[in-house]
Order: sequence, then C-alpha cells, then structure tokens
Amino acid sequence: MSVVARQSFKYSLIGYFGFLLGTFSAIFIFPYDMEFYGKLRYIMPTAEMILPIVVFGLSFSNVKFFHQTQKDGKNQNLLSLSLIGVLFNFTAFLLLFFVFFHFFPQFKSLELWKMKRLILPLVLILALSAIFNKYISNFKRIVVPNIFENLIPKIANVGAFTLFFFLGVTEKGAYGFFFGMFIISFLGYLFYTNSLEKIKTDFSTDYVKKDNLWKEILNYSFYGFLGNIGNYIAFRVDNFMIGEFLNFEENGVYSIILSILSFILIPQMGLFNISAPIINKTIAAGKFEELDRFHKKTSLTLFFLGAVLFSCILVGFPYLSNFIKNGDQLRQAEPVVWILGVAMIFDLATGFNGHIISLSKHYRFNIVVMLFLAVATIVLNYLFLTKTELGIIGIAIATAISLTLFNLIKIYFNYVKFNVFPLSIGMMYVLIVCTLAITLAIMLPETSNNFVNLFYKPAFVLAIIFGANYFMKIFPIGDYLNSKFLKSIFKF
Repeated sequence: MSVVARQSFKYSLIGYFGFLLGTFSAIFIFPYDMEFYGKLRYIMPTAEMILPIVVFGLSFSNVKFFHQTQKDGKNQNLLSLSLIGVLFNFTAFLLLFFVFFHFFPQFKSLELWKMKRLILPLVLILALSAIFNKYISNFKRIVVPNIFENLIPKIANVGAFTLFFFLGVTEKGAYGFFFGMFIISFLGYLFYTNSLEKIKTDFSTDYVKKDNLWKEILNYSFYGFLGNIGNYIAFRVDNFMIGEFLNFEENGVYSIILSILSFILIPQMGLFNISAPIINKTIAAGKFEELDRFHKKTSLTLFFLGAVLFSCILVGFPYLSNFIKNGDQLRQAEPVVWILGVAMIFDLATGFNGHIISLSKHYRFNIVVMLFLAVATIVLNYLFLTKTELGIIGIAIATAISLTLFNLIKIYFNYVKFNVFPLSIGMMYVLIVCTLAITLAIMLPETSNNFVNLFYKPAFVLAIIFGANYFMKIFPIGDYLNSKFLKSIFKF
C-alpha cells in the first residue's frame, strides 16, 4: 500500500471516529447541561471566526510556495516568517480589540468581552497551529494533523463537559482543560513537524525581497484570507449570534440538532474523494457535456442518499428525543430540524457546484459568493433575532434562506459558464417518494414503546423508498454497492 493510500485510509478512519464521537456526545452526553454545552459551542466558533484575520491566508502560502522555496532551501524561512506574521497580526488585532471596547464601553456586555481571556489566547494557538497544519501537508502527511484538527477539539469538548457536569470541576477548571487540549495539539504540531524536518528558524527577509516574492505571497494570502473568512463566518456565525442575542441554553439545543442533522452529510464525505480528479480532468479537457452528465449523476447520488437519511431522521426524531436528557427542549425545537434539513438536502442536490468553480479558472468567484453567504447570513440572522420572536427557529430560517441563495447563485454561474446543471427529473421522483414515505410513517399508529417506534417507523420509510426505487429504477443502488463510491468512503 502506498504512502498516499495508507494516509487516506487512516485519515478516513480518524475522520469517521471523530464524527461518531461528536454525534454520540451530542445526543447522549451534552444534553445533560444545555447551557454549559452552549458556552463551549460559543467559544470555539467565535475563536474560529476571528482566526482568518490573524492567519491572513499565510497558511495557504506555505503550500502554494513550498516547492519553490524548498528548491531554494528557503521553505523554513517562509515558515518562520509566517509564524512572525501571525504574531504581528495577533498583536495588531489585540490592540484594535481593546481600543474598540475602550471607546465603545457599551459593548462590554457582549459575551465576547466577558470570555476574552479564553477566546483570545485560543485564537493565537489555533492560528499558529494552522500554519503548521498546512506546512505538514506538503510532506503528504495528513493523518496526524487530522487528529489535531478534528479529533482534539471533540475530545476537548467532551472532556471539559465531563469534568464540569459529571465530576464537579469548576467552570474555570473545565475551561482550563479545554484550552489545555489545544496547547497539547499545538505542541504536537511542533514536535511532528520537527520529526519530518528539523526545524531551523530563519527570520531573514532577504529571500522574500528578491524579485518581490513577498508581493506574490501577500497577494495569494489575501485571496486565501477572503475565502477563509467568508467560510468561517458563514458557518460559525449562528453559534456566535445565538450566544449573544439569545442564551447559551438555546445555543446548546441548536448545536445538538446540527449534530443530528450532520448524518445527512455522510455520503458527501467519500464522494468528493473520487469526484475531484474527474471534475478537474473534464474541465481541463473542455468536455463540458461529460461534466454535465457526471454532475447530474453525483448530484442525484448525494440527493438520494441524503433524502433517505433525512426521511429517517424526521420520523424518528420525536422518539429519539425521549431517550435524550432534556429531550423536551429538543422536541420544542423540532421545526429547526425540518427547516435546516430541507436546506441541507437542497445543498446536496446542487452537488459539487463550488468544487467545479474552485477547480476552474473562475476560482475567485467562489470567494465572492462565500463572502455573499457570510454577509447574507449575518444580516438575516440579525433581522430574525431582533425583529421576530422566533428564536433559534428564526436562525434556522435565516440560515436556510442564505444557504439556498448561495446555491442558486452557483447553479446559475455554472450553467452560464460551463453549461452544466445539477438538477434532474430523478430528483423529483425521489422527492415524491420520500414525501409519501414520511407522510405514511407519521400517520402510522404509535406503539406504547418509544424504542419500537424509533426503529419501526424509520424502517417503514426505508421499505417504502427502496421498494419504490426497485420498481421505478430511480437510483442504481446495486451499481453503487459495488462501485468506487463505498471504497472512497472507507478508503480501503
């Protein structure tokens, strides 16, 4: 087995373990104290929203310019200067942060100000870690960074929550453990990088001044910054705004529902691994008719599998909530499941719209639409939070609207530029069958046993969907069971 194959297998194994750990914790551990979990889910997304400002795309430059600098024996020079750049950016941000709150003391009521002693140091640690994370990827090593990037945060959440709720440790003590895990992660990055290549600090600026290389680096970093900040804000702002405008308990409820809905996205994890090279190849060859067929095929795959999972979640959620601590709070927020779930399903139906753009010469357009998504999400969230009494249901509506607009823009762009379109008549048949299955399952009589209800209603939904698919031949399930798709998911 090659290095890439071994790394891919281990990467996927860790990824799915982290996914299962996060989902299991969200369902069976975190509901014991929604408020404290809501605080944890406020801290991390808030730090991640600030993170792109401090990193400023320098992590991406350590990939883009690695081979060029390595050839000249200056790759560690770029690494060293990037770390200095992060420290400079963090210092500048810190200065602006305290100046802002000094001149506008009325904003000191924000949770961001109250939690600054934890959030700001966390931003610095995450920023330094981001530089090493991308630098390590140049050596085709993705497994250990995946542990630090995806598994450690989940362990930090579970550990801090367990210490606080189950072992009686103070909030400060739990936060100490939470922050400590990221310190360990950063040190892990440091030692692992050193094991791959002896770290030799080089802060000289002579090399980057030569031929104005620093301008190329800053220009590339700036585009990375724009794309990254749009992405982080768009997908983290919900937790931040719920924590600021509502309360941490509502933030905990919203986060748990998101974890449950993340099951819908499982098919997406493996499919992109086999789709990216094909998309790249067909675009390079200008075979847009072939790209259109492939785009429709992968979009139908994602939509069908996502719709099946979502249908099971919808009919099983009321009964699942009975097995979750404080499940009545989740049951009251059930509309969030429907609203966000529908938006996610449409997102899957549009397939790899964003990846098609990213792999083409129009990649900068992705930055534009991502920034649009970020702004639209913030504005809509603010309007629903301040002009309505809908609470997290309003947040769900705002997110669904902005995500749908985001996808519609990408569909239109790809149709105009490449004449490709993800939606197909097969999706309409899937939608009709799933709607029928959900409706019949809801109408079915309930037993007195919630455990039986939890399994028999989703099982009925599966029977209807797969039965209809067998006769209507909507989706070639048999082909996929023996295809590269499953292999790409499990990475064997």
